[in-house]
Amino acid sequence: SRAKIENKYQGDHHRISPLLIHGDASIAGQGVVYEVVQMAQLDGYKTGGTVHIVINNQVGFTTNYTDGRSSTYCTDVAKVTLCPVFHVNADDVEAVVYTCQLAMEFRQQFHQDVFIDLLGYRKYGHNEGDEPRFTQPVLYKAIAKHPNPREIYLKKLMEGGVIEANLAKSMEKEFKQMLQERLNESKQDEKAKVFTFMEGDWRGLRESKDSDFNTAPKTGVPGKQVLEIAARINHLPEDKQFFKKVVKIFNDRQQMVDNDRLDWGMCELLAYGTLLKEGFPIRFSGQDVERGTFSHRHAVLKIEASEEEYIPLNHIHKDQAKFQIYNSLLSEYAVLGFDYGYSLAMPFGLTVWEAQFGDFSNGAQIIIDQFISSSEDKWKRMSGLVLLLPHGYEGQGAEHSSARVERFLQLCAEDNLLIVNCTTPANFFHALRRQLHKNIRKPLVVFTPKSLLRHPKCVSTLAALTGEKFQPVLDDPEIDPSGVETVVLCSGKLYYDLLTRREATKVHDIALVRIEQLYPFPYIQLNKIFSKYEKATQWLWAQEEPENMGPWSHVLRYCTDVKLKLISRPASASPASGSHKRYEKRQKAILDKVFSYTKTPAKAKGA
Repeated sequence: SRAKIENKYQGDHHRISPLLIHGDASIAGQGVVYEVVQMAQLDGYKTGGTVHIVINNQVGFTTNYTDGRSSTYCTDVAKVTLCPVFHVNADDVEAVVYTCQLAMEFRQQFHQDVFIDLLGYRKYGHNEGDEPRFTQPVLYKAIAKHPNPREIYLKKLMEGGVIEANLAKSMEKEFKQMLQERLNESKQDEKAKVFTFMEGDWRGLRESKDSDFNTAPKTGVPGKQVLEIAARINHLPEDKQFFKKVVKIFNDRQQMVDNDRLDWGMCELLAYGTLLKEGFPIRFSGQDVERGTFSHRHAVLKIEASEEEYIPLNHIHKDQAKFQIYNSLLSEYAVLGFDYGYSLAMPFGLTVWEAQFGDFSNGAQIIIDQFISSSEDKWKRMSGLVLLLPHGYEGQGAEHSSARVERFLQLCAEDNLLIVNCTTPANFFHALRRQLHKNIRKPLVVFTPKSLLRHPKCVSTLAALTGEKFQPVLDDPEIDPSGVETVVLCSGKLYYDLLTRREATKVHDIALVRIEQLYPFPYIQLNKIFSKYEKATQWLWAQEEPENMGPWSHVLRYCTDVKLKLISRPASASPASGSHKRYEKRQKAILDKVFSYTKTPAKAKGA
């Protein structure tokens, strides 16, 4: 609803209204309801008021309502945001109609959420095979004797002289006859049309084929255009007073451009800027995303004296698309669900959700499992949603190290997701742009860096943004393949630790190959690597994560052309140690083990 309000109706909340239907047990028991209610009036998520209808049948599956909540009413969650609740007897048809009209008028007038507690009952069990009297014998004795709403309303109309008995019977007969005729027609119609969702807003897109993942589209941008966009987003208007540190950051960014050494944050902003210039709107939300958890983005600037906001990405060109970015409430479950829904209604825009740390995607696991990874297979519903999950072992403890790469890879099948762990800012730039420069849509999961945001070697040149495209595998640019004895396959931040050790030890017989895209697995590119290093006698997979986590089991399953050995932390119940000293010890052990495979003379070692 929010996506349609913004992109079809120019922000007019009167034109469209969300309707949520709950059960009494779910509205009281499901945590996502509480998170959604807290979103109702927030700038990034408000929809002009949602009408909540609660089908209150007083049982949750086979649980009595007294076991389903502590509050008096199932709708007491509405009190949190002072939303009105209308309690109405579902047997009173006219009262129900009146209440629905009143709720809608309230929503249109005040643009707040409103709840209708429709108090009724469930006549039969939860499904055809369920016997409700097993668990609610007294209740279902009463229900068996109770007339249904149609009978109650008919009696009322007849007693009031509004309708005669014969007319009522005639109307019922005609209605049932109409239903039977439609049923008969449906059985005979062999030309039933199956509608694809790839119409309307999705026209121009198609379902994917395996061959779509063999090559990447051209996503380079002319150098002149990149420089112009960089100048615009690094420019701060002189008539506004910004925090001194912010001014320095933006001056440093322009210096990066001038020196042709673009860091991660700069390339990310340039990816957004180029897409906006091309007419693709962007929505971005999550905790701390305006500044970036690690202060690398600064997409929204505050005027020092007034806290007025300035968004450089909205000042690129007069005909550009709009960039919207919102710091979310402290929620993953509801916020990711909201942004997933937004992506379904904006296929020609970029929708991004960033976790504060990748570990925190745990809180949204239901959305990831039930929708993002499986909705195309279950319902043919596609999404181009982007998940940015900061990941990497830097000794920050068990809750701030792992985005649980293994969980996402376990969900991968039938080309349902794009999973990348980029090691260069340019490759991240192309991964983001690729989302909108293919005529298919897939959710993109990016394991983004933390320490690499400011690593002196994690930089890219302007040329890497202009003449290239996304690279699923990055070969070792600094090694002579004819002298390579050992090939180390890796992904993400560990590459830079391995590179630093190799430079320090002056080893020349170990090649470091980066798998930038973990799924769909890059067979074609890797086969070329295998052929290139045909003289290698050892093939290793190195990862920071414990043996039972990370990409190892995934890579082992797909990478069958060479015999891989694993170098990692030992299997562990916890993703990482809480001790920084123990982290350093374990990280060093991984590097030591990798470089034990070198045949370079010992005197050259010095790490």
